Amino acid sequence: MLNFSMIQLLRKNGNKVDKTVRQELIGFYRPFRSIPCFLHRPIEIFRKKVKKMPILIEFESNSFTAGMSEIQGKCSQLRELPLISSCSAKTSVENIEYLLTNCSHIKKIHYDRKMTALLDTAVPSIHADQLQQAGWTGKDVTIAVVDTGIHPHPDLEDRILGFSDLVNGRSETYDDNGHGTHCAGDAASNGAQSAGQYQGPAPEANLVGVKVLDKMGAGSLSTVIEGIQWCIDNQSAYNIRVLSLSLGSEAVESAEDDPAVQAVNRAWQSGIAVFAAAGNSGPDPQSIASPGISPMIITVGAVDDNDTAQRSDVTVPDFSSRGPTIDEEVKPDLLAPGVNIVSLRSPGSFIDKTNKGARVGSDYISLSGTSMATPICAGVAAQLLEQDRERSPDDIKTLLLEASEDIGQPPNVQGNGYLNASELLPEEQTD
Repeated sequence: MLNFSMIQLLRKNGNKVDKTVRQELIGFYRPFRSIPCFLHRPIEIFRKKVKKMPILIEFESNSFTAGMSEIQGKCSQLRELPLISSCSAKTSVENIEYLLTNCSHIKKIHYDRKMTALLDTAVPSIHADQLQQAGWTGKDVTIAVVDTGIHPHPDLEDRILGFSDLVNGRSETYDDNGHGTHCAGDAASNGAQSAGQYQGPAPEANLVGVKVLDKMGAGSLSTVIEGIQWCIDNQSAYNIRVLSLSLGSEAVESAEDDPAVQAVNRAWQSGIAVFAAAGNSGPDPQSIASPGISPMIITVGAVDDNDTAQRSDVTVPDFSSRGPTIDEEVKPDLLAPGVNIVSLRSPGSFIDKTNKGARVGSDYISLSGTSMATPICAGVAAQLLEQDRERSPDDIKTLLLEASEDIGQPPNVQGNGYLNASELLPEEQTD
């Protein structure tokens, strides 16, 4: 097996492929164990031509244009991702071999891995309602929800400023899964259909929806990066100051090498406060999802507030992912409510049809996960930005971490603790 061409190539260029690509290329030869040796060579040649793999090609710094020219003609379904000097493609093993051998501008080839989607008492329990009473409602601040789309729910009326569908290419605002709509409500529902009961922290914030996940709540790494790129490109047009990412995948490489992390870091550096879900793979340690492993952005875990505004009896649910990250960094950064969160329903969507028992009345639905905790924190960020529009993402992070309270859990379970938004108010505005 060591004499097969791709094995030899990996021995020479192992640093140029990520862990998943390496596993896929090694696994390419598993069927050969039961094939007579004299057939290995012709079958290898044939299989390299027909076996295709979704990849993300990262180019060396400042080599995007040269790199794209170098790979032209070798990859189909080519999509440019200039945000991180990369492109995505679906190509044959034979072409991957060619790229690694002949293209000098390629830094690394990553597997274009699958990314998936990971208000009742939630707002009072973090005391974001006290910020609302002080007049902080997120008005004129835009939150980008990069997810499965947004249903034009009455609780969001006239506040969905933009929509980009990178999955199906449709122009109208919609959500065929339901996850993105719930997340949008977690951040910015005004509770119009519930007499204000199911309201997010930022009930006057604006929204843009970027659909990167399909009807089943799944998508690709490259499409998520394209969605983040769209937010940066349209940042000024829509005043996008906050980005909520309730999605992720298993972290398979260091944050420094992770394309999703590179993308969210670029958004952060452009002035957008990025919130990412810690993941729903707890209680095992080192289960923080990508891009939540980024040390730069704000990674949110979940608490169970036990359906009460009292903060004395909260617990961290088993599903909430724990640190440390793959790089041994402490994560999550903080916790917010993520159990039985009532938010906006997208009628007829996949989640709506498969979770009929979770419906609350005709307009709402109850879901759990760090997916719900993340946009709640994003809504609080919008409140902060309305109060002071000059705040940077670093300012927002510092304020939120300082306003988080220790609930007696280890740092890699709770981060800085459970968010208490009332701590963000100036002293003269507190009770």
